[in-house]
Amino acid sequence: MSEKLEGGCTCGTVRYRLSCAPMITHCCHCSWCQRETGSAFVINAVIESTEVELLASPPQIILTPSNSGRGQMVARCPKCHVAMWSHYPTAREAAAFIRVGTLDDKSAITPDVHIFRSSAVPWLALTDGKPAFDEFYPDRLAIWGPDAMDRWEKLMASLS
Repeated sequence: MSEKLEGGCTCGTVRYRLSCAPMITHCCHCSWCQRETGSAFVINAVIESTEVELLASPPQIILTPSNSGRGQMVARCPKCHVAMWSHYPTAREAAAFIRVGTLDDKSAITPDVHIFRSSAVPWLALTDGKPAFDEFYPDRLAIWGPDAMDRWEKLMASLS
């Protein structure tokens, strides 16, 4: 990522900027993401929340159900209700799963991996050559780069 990426909601009330590249970008095909987004999948760029700079009004954080039963915190615009990112229980609010579709340049970040392929819509052919797993990938070390692993481990250590 050569320049800082910006994004926001549809009405412009909430705007944000990513200060660095994400650690990893998931293309999630699970049925929960399909329902949450109203689409066949969601592309989430995982980044430290400290690297998400608010440029306008803050989002409203809404607790929504999740398949794990622990819920997820979804950052939505308080006016147009567009979801811009989520926080999941594993990393709490320390990591933001940015919805790539809310970036101004939606093509700037591409998926590194496809997850929950077992519930993908049958008409979608994956031809991008990225690793694809029927569920979540079993080994983070096999998917994430060394720099991303270091960032994730630091993030997790900060939660202790």
